[in-house]
Amino acid sequence: MSKVKQAADVATLIRDGAVIAVNSSSGLCCPDAVLAAIGAQYRDHGTPRNVTMIHPIAAGDMFGTKGVDHLAQPGLIATIIGGSYPSGPSSAEPPVIRQMIARNEVAAYNVPSGIIFDLLREGAARRPGVMTQVGMDTFVDPDQEGCAMNDAAREKPIVRRIAFEGEDWLYFQAIHPDVAVIRASTADERGNLTFENEGAYLGAMELALAAHNNGGMVIAQVKRVAQSGTLKPHDVRVPGILVDYVIEAPDQLQTTATPYDPAISGEIFRPLDSFELPPFDVAKVMARRVACELQTGWAVNIGFGICAVVPRVLLEQGRHGDVTWVIEQGAVGGVPLLDFKFGCSSNAEAFVASPHQFTYFQAGGFDVSLLSFLQIDRHGSVNVSKLSARPHVTAGSGGFVDITSRARRIIFTGYFNAGARLSVADGKVSIDREGKIAKIVEKLEQVSFSGKRAIAQGQEVMYVTERCVMKLTPDGLMVTEIAPGIDLQTQILDQAEIPLLVAPDLRVMDAALFRPDGKAPVSEPAKQAAA
Repeated sequence: MSKVKQAADVATLIRDGAVIAVNSSSGLCCPDAVLAAIGAQYRDHGTPRNVTMIHPIAAGDMFGTKGVDHLAQPGLIATIIGGSYPSGPSSAEPPVIRQMIARNEVAAYNVPSGIIFDLLREGAARRPGVMTQVGMDTFVDPDQEGCAMNDAAREKPIVRRIAFEGEDWLYFQAIHPDVAVIRASTADERGNLTFENEGAYLGAMELALAAHNNGGMVIAQVKRVAQSGTLKPHDVRVPGILVDYVIEAPDQLQTTATPYDPAISGEIFRPLDSFELPPFDVAKVMARRVACELQTGWAVNIGFGICAVVPRVLLEQGRHGDVTWVIEQGAVGGVPLLDFKFGCSSNAEAFVASPHQFTYFQAGGFDVSLLSFLQIDRHGSVNVSKLSARPHVTAGSGGFVDITSRARRIIFTGYFNAGARLSVADGKVSIDREGKIAKIVEKLEQVSFSGKRAIAQGQEVMYVTERCVMKLTPDGLMVTEIAPGIDLQTQILDQAEIPLLVAPDLRVMDAALFRPDGKAPVSEPAKQAAA
């Protein structure tokens, strides 16, 4: 019997109080047609009510894929647990779900993406939950915020500290979804799913297992339906025995603002000269400085922001292939993409399911992570996940906490303060107008990364800004390099809310970084490794 149904009909089957898990990363793999049908069912008929939404990575965005915002209606969602949330420019109206969180209309939690995938896997196996040290001494820790995003969530804690074998651990109860909503490219009539046009698998299999094994239902949105028995078994990533209903949505986007790009799904490889190179500006200067640290043969994780430009810098310098990029959505290798396509890679070597990628990250299996920062404090701790004045500017923690918990090396990149007007010319950077908002601060709005814990674990941490490079030491932040054209006292030390150490061998950054045609030098450690 065919499992192909209409989305509106399947939406009527979701009961009040259901736990609904959604496999998505912004617009990537977002089952938007199904989410729209659930929202319409509630709007027209008042059910389902008081559901709990689970999304390990953001379901939808602010740029054309509504995702969870279809369900952001009073009385529909009671609780939401997300690794990240729809985000966008401060000038835009916040997503409705963000407004509901701010008004305390839903209990909202920001749980690291990898931990949510772990909780779903434990739920699928009927194990009690997850013990982890990921997130210790950060906002995840109940000694700080316990993942709660508002007062409604603080009244219902979801994580606690426990002692086990002489160590402290964080304990989360397993998640048992009643409904999993996933997306693929093709389904046959029996519900077998293939992902040939997708840029990632994310956690489709894990969500399907968790719902199925707990007596729930699995809804799969696909672009097309094939005859039973025509899909190659090696191509099937989720077997039909786990899928209850198939919803055909021929107009589904590959990712936000991208109907279809075969290079994203690995069906073709783009010529390297087809990738747009970044313009020469201050951000590119910082990306060049970060690139100096990368050693041939490394596996390198990157996050959103300035660091996402580093692969293009290597491409421009003829160093493409020196390192292998690994991103949380699951792509390994290739060229990570920018803007609406962030989270995808063209010309990838492999696609790994996100839960497996996060296991790799949580144990520190890679060589270095390149990430952004909003704020840094005197201990070298970093906030990347919360900005109270404009909450929707940041997506939340996503995989940041999983990635940084045991990373051997981390390079954070960002502007030294906010609001400065900067220019770069003649081999130096100029502060044309100083910023008014400090980013090197006494107290963080939220601790996304613990500098104290990093020191205790022996992690190497560097901070690259447009005016200096700093390193984390046991005694605090130390300025080790200064950009040409920058005054140490007035434009660095006086612009920080906290005292900064200055290295006795303070160096001037290579002027080649600050010239349009200059090639970034390779660091001494990288040279030694190459030799």
